[in-house]
Amino acid sequence: MDRPGLPLDVPREHALARASEHVRSAWASFDVARADQPLLDGPLRRILSGSLPESGMPVLEALDDAARALDESLAPARPRYFAFVGSSGLEVGVLADALASCHDVNLATHAGVADLVERQAIAWLAELVGFPADGGVFTSGGMISNLTALVAAREQALPGVRTTGLAARPAALYCSSEAHYSVRRAAEVLGIGAGAVRSIAIDGERRVRADLVAAAIDRDVAAGIAPVAVVATAGTTLTGAVDPIDELAEVCAARGVWLHVDGAYGLPAACVEATAGLFAGLARADSVTVDAHKWLYLPKACGVCLVRDRRTLERAFVHDEAYMLHEDDELNAVDRTLEYSRPFRALKLWLALRVHGAAAFRAALTSNVELARLLEQLVRDEPELELLVDRPQLTVVPFRHRPAGVVDLNAHNRRLVEALQRDFRVYVSSASIDGVTCLRPCIVNYRTTAADVRALVEVALEIGRKIAT
Repeated sequence: MDRPGLPLDVPREHALARASEHVRSAWASFDVARADQPLLDGPLRRILSGSLPESGMPVLEALDDAARALDESLAPARPRYFAFVGSSGLEVGVLADALASCHDVNLATHAGVADLVERQAIAWLAELVGFPADGGVFTSGGMISNLTALVAAREQALPGVRTTGLAARPAALYCSSEAHYSVRRAAEVLGIGAGAVRSIAIDGERRVRADLVAAAIDRDVAAGIAPVAVVATAGTTLTGAVDPIDELAEVCAARGVWLHVDGAYGLPAACVEATAGLFAGLARADSVTVDAHKWLYLPKACGVCLVRDRRTLERAFVHDEAYMLHEDDELNAVDRTLEYSRPFRALKLWLALRVHGAAAFRAALTSNVELARLLEQLVRDEPELELLVDRPQLTVVPFRHRPAGVVDLNAHNRRLVEALQRDFRVYVSSASIDGVTCLRPCIVNYRTTAADVRALVEVALEIGRKIAT
């Protein structure tokens, strides 16, 4: 029987089998570190320089090309990828994405059972991290999650602003000098302006100083500037520092200011016994965000914004258009979020928690924290290496190589990172902390082992010594 539309040139079962082979091969390759990274080869280079295809090609051949392109790309899922805050591509999350893409459910309007799955996934995540969420929404990641929360905060601070605009109503946001750039970008999008983001100094543990936040709010209020929100960072991208949430909650409560916790990277550590104390006061926040595609190991994209009171999202986003009416006074999902066409991101977190259970996630997170402590100790024990923070709080462990006789250590460590990235046995990114260039490894992969951490130090020393001569 002829199939309508855009049929494949082989039975669908054959295409699915070939795709499954490539997935199985990829998963096997992620189990152990590989010696190098394949470079762009000649056949693939020719494909990527080609013009728009006018006619199609065999699907099995095209799938092979796609798999080769992915294999020659940098994959954060590999156990010795220590750069940035990577994702691990948890297997059950991959399967969930395939199922969700197949059914292509749209979480904008009423989606039946998918709405209930999303609601349950939000409740489970809130319970896991210890935040009393009344509601929330899945997003594409930390940028949109933070923006979503701050839209709600703006509407609470300046009721009606979504209709009237800011006009002559100046407003401000408050965050650590090492907060993620998404806070500044949100201020730009919200019309608050990047210049109205108060970048507050940090203490010796690289946490924002709550007393300076309080003083900044008081100065602004006296000048007629509305404080929209304080953003506490629960795991800075640069060093993994967790701001003093409880102290900031005191500041905000006394002044009636929204407290948002950006936990895109670090919030899952709130459920780890060794690090839970860093998150004291989390339950007092008005909103929190977490990227489940970071330290909950899922494939991108799977950001989540949780709120204490779901009505704050509704006040910020609810609308009633002729093409999207409310049925029986039930709100559509889009009445709580920025996005319209929104994929079923919740399915992968829901499925992962069902398949593995919360205890397995706690164990994997604990292992990552322990590996970070191992890396910290290896660096402390090696005279040629130097930690760039006194006490790493989560799993970012920045350090630099200090070989004897090298005068310009910043230039040396820049070259070292470049050489490590060309070598490919381990992959790490660079950073600058107080003007000091360093290696910035971050451990957020459930596949990473003690052997991988030791390899990072061994390879860094080997190549660092070689380029220092």
